[in-house]
Amino acid sequence: MSVCESLWTFCCVCYQGLLWAAPSSPRPRASGCGVCLTPLKQKLLWCCWTPRDSGTWTSTLVLNSQGTIDNRAIEELQYVTELTEYIKIKSSDEEDSEFVKFFPSFIWAVRDFTLEQKINDKYVTEDQYLEYALKLKPGFLRTISEFNLPRQCIRNYFPSRKCFTFPFPTVPEKVSHLQRLDPAELSPDFQEVTQRFCKFIFDRSEVKKLKDGHTVTGRVLGQFAKTYVDSISSGQVPFLENAVLAMAQIENEAALKEGLEVYHTGMETLKRSFPLELKEVSSEHQRLSSTATQVLMKRSFKDSQGTYLKSLEEGINNLFHGYLHQNEEASKKRCENILSSLSGTMTEKLKKGSYAIPGGYHLFSQDLEDIVKKYKIQANKGVKAEDTLEEFLKQKSTASNAVLRADNKLTEKEKKIMEEREKTILLAQEINTKEQQQRQLEEKMEAEKRSNDERMRQMKEKMDEEMKLQREEAERAMDCKLKEQAALLEKGFQDKADIMNEEIKDFRTKSENREKENDKLLKQMTANMKKRHADTMNMMKKQHLEQMEAIRNMPRPSSDSGDLFLRLLLFGLSSFASGSSRC
Repeated sequence: MSVCESLWTFCCVCYQGLLWAAPSSPRPRASGCGVCLTPLKQKLLWCCWTPRDSGTWTSTLVLNSQGTIDNRAIEELQYVTELTEYIKIKSSDEEDSEFVKFFPSFIWAVRDFTLEQKINDKYVTEDQYLEYALKLKPGFLRTISEFNLPRQCIRNYFPSRKCFTFPFPTVPEKVSHLQRLDPAELSPDFQEVTQRFCKFIFDRSEVKKLKDGHTVTGRVLGQFAKTYVDSISSGQVPFLENAVLAMAQIENEAALKEGLEVYHTGMETLKRSFPLELKEVSSEHQRLSSTATQVLMKRSFKDSQGTYLKSLEEGINNLFHGYLHQNEEASKKRCENILSSLSGTMTEKLKKGSYAIPGGYHLFSQDLEDIVKKYKIQANKGVKAEDTLEEFLKQKSTASNAVLRADNKLTEKEKKIMEEREKTILLAQEINTKEQQQRQLEEKMEAEKRSNDERMRQMKEKMDEEMKLQREEAERAMDCKLKEQAALLEKGFQDKADIMNEEIKDFRTKSENREKENDKLLKQMTANMKKRHADTMNMMKKQHLEQMEAIRNMPRPSSDSGDLFLRLLLFGLSSFASGSSRC
């Protein structure tokens, strides 16, 4: 049997001893608590783990008692009457009237039940039997108040109540060795109640949630348990609100770390394929950014100011810029290696003086043209293809000028034309480089817009979902209070119903104020995200305008070289071959 198919059982005396019972048997498979040695005849609180959502806990509290539900059994529930002394919702002086919003549903499992289920000689259901046992007495005497106190606590704190009455599991002579009995030897009536009990637990138990609807996982439950134990052990009263905020900080920091790790891992995988075109890097960046945001949104809660979402955005942007730089470096290195390989023969010729002959400049130009042609058709050069080619041509211009000066076949006029032509080629390449940088900046701007739109969408979805959960939580609590008020009126407890009516009014006002506050927070978070996005886009637009202005202000070639310059811009450097042959 897997863990998720069992009921976890905690001792109600020490709250530490852990037992378990299989769905086929509601009795714990132990003789008592392993910590305080309380025998099984004492009450046990069962906190149920269901397979509905792996890793989440149910919000069901099961009280396991023996015999009947009588006044003595109820009076022993001192832990309920003392609950507000040991756990508070808020650290402020406000009355803790919101317990019902997040307290678990309550199930009373009565073992070895022998009485007839009758009230005033009329058969009743198990639930009616429980409600009758929790019925309040009218009056204000001390004895009546003591009688009503534990019942009122149960009615006030638990949003729903259920009862199961288990008969003896077998005949008395077999009780002493229950562990060794075959299931077929168990009472059919006992098995029928057991099946109904387990079916109810696994089908109807709600997933445990914190105040405002955040799902409690095993990890979160463990942190809460530690927080409460530390507070109580130090003599302090644990405040649920403070515990939730402390837990939120721990979870949100972990969610931020997990989100950044998802992005980092994905980009490290992409990095193995560097160099890549900017579109490819940006596309994967957007996908991983969206995934990382989903990770954060799924695990984080109470990030009402969007602090952790902002931190994730900044962290991803910093990583993205780092990977862009690494991609540029990889592109530059590949392009340099390609040009180094292609120009190896030219370098050897320069060393040997092969161009230092009449007509050598024409040979040099043809070799350079061939290098550029071959370079252009090379694949996977990446984002620094034009920049690296520009640097290469600038480096070769020194050798080109030296070869040109030494070429006795050319007249001075022809040499001046060739010098002008060299300047035109370098200028055209410089413009190509800047235009490529401009296109890449435009791609970055578009990527930033898409990433921001996705973050905004996910943030709004999460806030809408949280507000929906809060409304549902408030509606369930309000429904419970209204039912309790109606029950009090029906039984003639007008004074208690009036008090409940004031609680309902206060509860409704608080819910409405919380709704307004959440709406205000959503608008503020949206405004902050829009401002950050606008600042980023304005910076990019400014850079874009500066690039355009730089291109416009670049010197233009003389009219004699205008045709060549136009061809170079339209068709690239490979077009200078026709110009060199004519010259």
